[in-house]
Amino acid sequence: MRIPGPEEIRALHEKHAPTAEAFTSVHRHCELVWSVAQQLLASPRLAHLDAELVRAGCLLHDIGVYRLYDDAGRLDHKNYIRHGLLGQELLESEGLPATLCRFCSHHTGVGLTRQDVVSQNLPVPPADYLAETAEERLVMYADKFHSKSHPGRFLSPDAYAHHVRRFGEQKVTAFRALRDEFGDPDLARLTPQAELPPVTG
Repeated sequence: MRIPGPEEIRALHEKHAPTAEAFTSVHRHCELVWSVAQQLLASPRLAHLDAELVRAGCLLHDIGVYRLYDDAGRLDHKNYIRHGLLGQELLESEGLPATLCRFCSHHTGVGLTRQDVVSQNLPVPPADYLAETAEERLVMYADKFHSKSHPGRFLSPDAYAHHVRRFGEQKVTAFRALRDEFGDPDLARLTPQAELPPVTG
């Protein structure tokens, strides 16, 4: 499988971003998610992962957000949950392999289940959208430490655990399993890239 490099992925972002502001928000976030994953990949216990695939997954995972902007440059927050499937469709239309497309549709939260979709009446087809491979899980995990809503700072593991508790203890447990698998990133070391100290509470 041919994996696109950073410049090719950046070109895809530029092609599909409706505005310069949207490009800056989404592409910068994807780069910061990769910085978290790259740091974690330095651990010898993760040497078995395909770093090139993880990099592409991080840099592509949110590309579907562009399809939620209207002609006036406003983001459709109500349907934001759809950005993963929209990203998968976008990458499929670009001819990218399914392995890469799945990073878009399988990174939301700590995994969306069919039950989540039905019980929360989410605007996506009922199905399990779960990270299955170690590379998918790492992209999903690294994504939890940075939000486009607060672009100038990272979110600590404890802060995210507190945030996800509102969706049920099973989500806290799922996040704890990711922490056990990949370890906690050293966000203080990464903070200069995001400009402000991480949110810790």
